[in-house]
Formats: sequence, structure tokens, C-alpha cells
Amino acid sequence: MAGASDDAEIEAFTNDSDRALTDMSRNSSAVRFPTALTIAGSDSGGGAGIQADLKTFAAHGVYGLSAITAITAQNTQGVAASLAIAAEMVVAQIDAVVDDIGADAVKIGMLATGANVTAVAEAIDRLSLRLVVLDPVIASTSGAPLLDDDGVDRLRAQLLRRASVVTPNLAEASRLAGREVRTLADAREAARRLADLGAPAVIIKGGHLDGPPIDLLYAEGTFSELPGERRLTTASHGTGCTFSAALAARLALGDDLVHATQQAKAYVARALERAPGLGHGRGPLGHF
Repeated sequence: MAGASDDAEIEAFTNDSDRALTDMSRNSSAVRFPTALTIAGSDSGGGAGIQADLKTFAAHGVYGLSAITAITAQNTQGVAASLAIAAEMVVAQIDAVVDDIGADAVKIGMLATGANVTAVAEAIDRLSLRLVVLDPVIASTSGAPLLDDDGVDRLRAQLLRRASVVTPNLAEASRLAGREVRTLADAREAARRLADLGAPAVIIKGGHLDGPPIDLLYAEGTFSELPGERRLTTASHGTGCTFSAALAARLALGDDLVHATQQAKAYVARALERAPGLGHGRGPLGHF
């Protein structure tokens, strides 16, 4: 059950989003519609990946663009199969949408291969992409690998420093930082290590921390703790994707990083409450 602080954040998110949608509707001919590009894998179950990202963008009044890096056969019970898209095709998708429409913010999720990591890193430089949210997807919750070992090494060396903010969960932070992350103190040290590797800002998601679920934001040498309420639910498929996509959407709308993070957390809390109850495993969120 949500606490009073979460209810206030959810109400604030709803009011902000309603105002943004109303303003854009009234001024659609005069104001450029905000855009966000997701570079990620396809989830056939619709709860995570490209599908969750595009729904999240739409819920924020942001026009969503996509570049698919992999196709997965998955549902609420796990990942049955995965097929990586060739790096050349990933780049072609990015070029096509950015050259024509542009991207005010970018969310990067599953990349699948080292070749795709390098291709995306080069595209960020070549196209001068800004406000890049990197969600370093390495494996599914069920343990299926979603990025090869070469990709992990390249992500650490090539993408961390090109992102505006990196949003690992505890397992991803552990892998990238080279140390186990179980406590808030562990998360602080991991955030410092990721910053030392070039990440300008780090948000370590604390849903699986021992103790209260506290997200940790580290930027410009300063830590901010963002507490939340523990929710006992099976409808949690795609929470990480949804959070990073909401963060990208808020940045596209002009929020600063702290406010964008708070609004993204409020959106995920609201989506958990609105879960449609689908599937026989970890069900999807209610994005609208």
C-alpha cells in the first residue's frame, strides 16, 4: 500500500502531466512536440523494453521514437528466446528518426551485443544526442542473459561516459562496479566507482536493497536518497524499463535531473497501482 508521501508524489505527477498535455493540445501548431528515442529490445509480452518505453512516453505527452536492438520471445513468466539485430540495422533506425524528427532525450535499454554497444556509442557522438538515460540491461529477472560479456565490457568503457545518467539496479551496479551491492553503503561505493568510470550521474535503484527501498542519486559529488514504499505485488515486470523511460520523458519535457527522478518514481508507483493483472507470472504495469 502506498504511503502519504507516495500519494503526494503521484498526485503531483498527475497534475504535471495533465498540464503538459493540455498546453501541448492548445499550442500544437505553435510549439514543437517533445520527442524521446528509445534504443532497446522488443518484449513480445508488452511489459518491458520498447513496448513499455513507448507507452511511458505517450503517458507523459512525449512523442516516442524507437530503434530495436533485439527481438525477444517473452511473457510474464520469462524469456523463451532472443535474437539480436545487426548493428548496421540498429544504426539505420537511429539515423532515420533522428535525421528527420530529432530526439529531445534518449533512453537506452537492452543492447544485446558488444557490436550494438559500440554502434550506439558512435551514434551518440555523430548525431550529438543529448539527455541520454542509460539503463544498463544485462540480464532478465529470470536470469536470461540480455547482453553478452563483450557488451558488458564495452558498455563500461564506451557508454557510461556518454550517458547523462545511468540507472542500474543492484545486480547491474554490482556487475559494472565489480563489487556486490546489497546495502545502501554498498550502493554509495558502487555509484562512486561508476562515476570514476565516467558516468556524469548515477541512480542506483534500491527496490532489492536490504531494508527500505531507497533509490540513490549521485551527481556532481553529492548523494541524494529517494525513499519509497515497499509494495508486495507480482505485477512488477518492466519497472526498470518504465522508470528509465519516464526519466527520459521528464528530461525531454525540460525537468532538471532531481525533479525528473522524483516524477519518474511517482509515475512507476502509479503504474504499479494500476497494474491490469495480466499473465501467470510477474505481470505488467498499468502505464495509462
